[in-house]
Amino acid sequence: MRSYDPDLTPPWKKTAPVPEVPADRDLVVEEVTTGFCGAVIRCEAGTVTLEDRFGKHRVFPLDPRGFLLEGRVVTLVRPSAGPARPTRTASGSVAVPGARARVARAGRIYVEGRHDAELVERVWGDDLRIEGVVVEYLEGVDDLPAIVAEFAPGPDARLGVLVDHLVPGSKESKIAARVTSPDVLVAGHPYIDVWEAVKPSSVGIRAWPRVPRGQDWKTGVCEALGWPPNTGAAWQHILSKVTSYKDLEPELLGRVEELIDFVTAP
Repeated sequence: MRSYDPDLTPPWKKTAPVPEVPADRDLVVEEVTTGFCGAVIRCEAGTVTLEDRFGKHRVFPLDPRGFLLEGRVVTLVRPSAGPARPTRTASGSVAVPGARARVARAGRIYVEGRHDAELVERVWGDDLRIEGVVVEYLEGVDDLPAIVAEFAPGPDARLGVLVDHLVPGSKESKIAARVTSPDVLVAGHPYIDVWEAVKPSSVGIRAWPRVPRGQDWKTGVCEALGWPPNTGAAWQHILSKVTSYKDLEPELLGRVEELIDFVTAP
């Protein structure tokens, strides 16, 4: 007769199995021992390389039960050779394959201009469609109080407004201060124009140039960088370099997330 060794380990001492998850690129996980959290940028035989939000890289072994995904312990495995389905949207949110766009909410997010709207769509478009949030642009904020009054915001129709150059003492800050409705949130970044909210390294430049006061900022940027004097073409070049939230400055990221949370709150 064949002999065998029965497993006599009490049930309460047995380790519960955990799911195996392919280490697809851009999957965000936390290593259980060090607490290092980052997105997968490379997975090779036996190891995975993570990049945190500051751009720091660390390599970890693909140990069983070695990572946390959305707070749950998982075992990362090398992905199959086939094309991987994105696990994150451009904003870093968990992707929802096959999700349908929600019927548009009564609430809105207003941004100053077309470039602002295109950048928000580029990074947060998937999230906004799932949440049913429409983004419109104002062509400036000079008439913001009148626009808000005409919109007539309320608890079921909240309004978020993203403003450029919202710093103490600026024209924009004085206009924003005139909007006092509890159902309106005006948030802004410190940059003169939304172009500056794109990281210089993503565009391939050392820094955004300083433009003398009184000169059109976009035109001055093109001149200083040696670009053709076509601000529309320059913007399309900048926008083409933005593939995810990692290409944007934190001062813009935080404000857009804040506005989305505000208009979608119950």
